Amino acid sequence: MQIVNKMLYFCLLSLYNFTVVKYNDKGKITRINGGEDMFKKVSLLLVFVLVLSVALIGCGGNTDAPAEQPAEAVDTSLEAITEKGVLILGLDDSFPPMGFRDRDGEIVGFDIDLAKEVANRLGVELKFQPIDWDSKTMELNAGNIDVIWNGLTITAERQEAIGFSKPYLANQQIIIVRTDSDIDTKADLADMKVGVQLDSSSQHALEADTATTDSLAEMVKFGNNQEAVMDLGTGGVDAIVVDEILGRYMIAQRPGEFKVATENFGREEYGIGFRLGEEAFIEAVNNALAEMVEDGTTAEISTNWFGEDVFLK
Repeated sequence: MQIVNKMLYFCLLSLYNFTVVKYNDKGKITRINGGEDMFKKVSLLLVFVLVLSVALIGCGGNTDAPAEQPAEAVDTSLEAITEKGVLILGLDDSFPPMGFRDRDGEIVGFDIDLAKEVANRLGVELKFQPIDWDSKTMELNAGNIDVIWNGLTITAERQEAIGFSKPYLANQQIIIVRTDSDIDTKADLADMKVGVQLDSSSQHALEADTATTDSLAEMVKFGNNQEAVMDLGTGGVDAIVVDEILGRYMIAQRPGEFKVATENFGREEYGIGFRLGEEAFIEAVNNALAEMVEDGTTAEISTNWFGEDVFLK
């Protein structure tokens, strides 16, 4: 509307200042200002145009109204999985009893049995994709896998990069040493070489305890926990920090070689990792697990691997 008013104003001003030049019968120039006379005649026409413009603008609606906002993106994450018909599970296949290879090379474990049942209830095939654990977030966000389901600890830092299911298992980071070791507390780790898996919750928990970390002779990082245990057994490191779920399982496989120190690095919880924003997919998996709790399936799977029901309710 302001633009229309300005255009009309300048038109009127130009007409008022317009000068008409005429010659009389003797050939002399007579200057006649067309201002007042022409202005009066044309003004009526311009007023009519102005009124018409206002009417048209009014019919067209408020031009100052905010532009219509684009609709929010629709979450098709669950639909994408069901249409594909395959759920790709990323894991470190050397993390017993959550996900590992048995003597026949088959991938088995507590998380594996849970995932198989969830995939069955979603009506899709389950496919396993072993990955480097320190590249897990990159693999997920690149679309190479659909979930990280392998004893994945929920942390504030990870929640900034990926989505999580509801917690399903409690855990803590424990210190494992050889049976002949005098190490029993975090203070005893001073001037010792301590092993952890690269980019694991164990590494993060140890690094978060700066007093302990600063006292170490060295933090040795391994590609997987099996390598860390082997190095501990041969004396390459003095202690290792691992998930309790994994650590106690490994100790049971090699009786008499290792023990657990009294102190640990705190309680934590496992969750399933998803891409950020895939709320529909996350909800479907949470609902499937809730159904499995109700019908006793999670208790059965848990008892098979741990001798008791450890699944969080």
